[in-house]
Amino acid sequence: MVGGAVLDRGRLLAARRSAPPALSGRWELPGGKVEDGETPEQALVRELREELGVETGALERIPGEWVLRPGYVLRVWTARLVSGVPRPLQDHDELRWLLPEEEQQVDWLDQDRPAVAEVMRRLVATAGAERARY
Repeated sequence: MVGGAVLDRGRLLAARRSAPPALSGRWELPGGKVEDGETPEQALVRELREELGVETGALERIPGEWVLRPGYVLRVWTARLVSGVPRPLQDHDELRWLLPEEEQQVDWLDQDRPAVAEVMRRLVATAGAERARY
C-alpha cells in the first residue's frame, strides 16, 4: 500500500475516510494498493488521480513502514501537486490543507501518524530554511 503526503505551499493534504465503516470519519494520507506491474511511485500517482482528480509527482519516500493488516504494509511518499484541485472522489468525503501547527486538528488514522509527524517536521524545517535566506 502507498500513501501520498501531498504538499502544496507549505501545507499537507489530509483526506477524511468515508469507507469502510470502521475507518469512516478518520483522516489519512490518500493512496491505495500497488497493482501488478506498477512501481510504488506509479501506483501513488494513479491512486491520487483516481481518489482526488489531480496529477501529482512522487518526490521522496518517508522512512518507515506501518502494518495496516496482515499482508498490507503502508509506505509513504511525499508528492507535489502538478495540476488540478483536489476533490474527494473515492473513499473520502472531505479534504483539508493543514499547516504544520494544524496537524492535531484532525483525527489521523493510527498508522498514518508517524509519517504525518515526519512530513510536518520537514515542512517546518523547510520553512525555517526559506525564512533564513531572506
